[in-house]
Amino acid sequence: MSALTPPTPVATVPVPMANRKAGAAGTEPDASDAPGGARVLVRDLWKVFEHGGRSIEVLRGINLDLAPGALVSVVGASGVGKSTLLHLLGTLDVPTSGQILFDGANVTDMSPAKLASFRNREIGFVFQFHHLLPEFTALENVMMPGLIARRPRKDCRDRAEAILVRVGLQDRLRHRPGELSGGEQQRVALARALVLSPRLLLGDEPTGNLDTRTGRAIHDLFFELNRELGMTLLLVTHNDELAGRAFRKLRMVDGRIQEEGA
Repeated sequence: MSALTPPTPVATVPVPMANRKAGAAGTEPDASDAPGGARVLVRDLWKVFEHGGRSIEVLRGINLDLAPGALVSVVGASGVGKSTLLHLLGTLDVPTSGQILFDGANVTDMSPAKLASFRNREIGFVFQFHHLLPEFTALENVMMPGLIARRPRKDCRDRAEAILVRVGLQDRLRHRPGELSGGEQQRVALARALVLSPRLLLGDEPTGNLDTRTGRAIHDLFFELNRELGMTLLLVTHNDELAGRAFRKLRMVDGRIQEEGA
């Protein structure tokens, strides 16, 4: 990291305005629909990997503001650091330097044990591959985060069943992943990500393995749930249709963030 590197401008996602709804391209969620979203601030975030005696700067002084309930997409060429940024925001990895503030709390200062509890409680993840446990049913897979958090089993079951019904899988509760279609598997993964009502939902190419029709249905579900549940939503994608429907579209270039159209 060079002291001569100019500061990176902050890409700010404004607080939603009360007279707009999410869903159409370039529109914002109603503030009244977003009571539970987290405000996430990223300040001068660097991620540097050492390889073969060389330092590889993957993220270079990222600054980013996500308002509560915001719906934001991140696009960019392969290898520019999109997934690395998502992993840092989700506390799956630690930055080389910089801060990530979650409603004012600096998560980069948390101990591993506290961070694991925080991640399970506050952040949901949906990846390109569903990562479902094949030996368990859809219902049992969605119950897992609650059981890990040591919540009462009945509460976990009730929450899991309710969210599976919401994503249209009321007839698949007791099916194992191998008995589900690709779209159904991804719906289970989304339900699992939402079962503890996270305040930040992160998606890393969530429809990358799906056909166009199924992917579009999953896109619609993401936008509906953002509006209904009010969580802050950040999606990394190569899908221009999905990216274009987000309230803000950000582009990563050479390890830095640019607001599209700015």
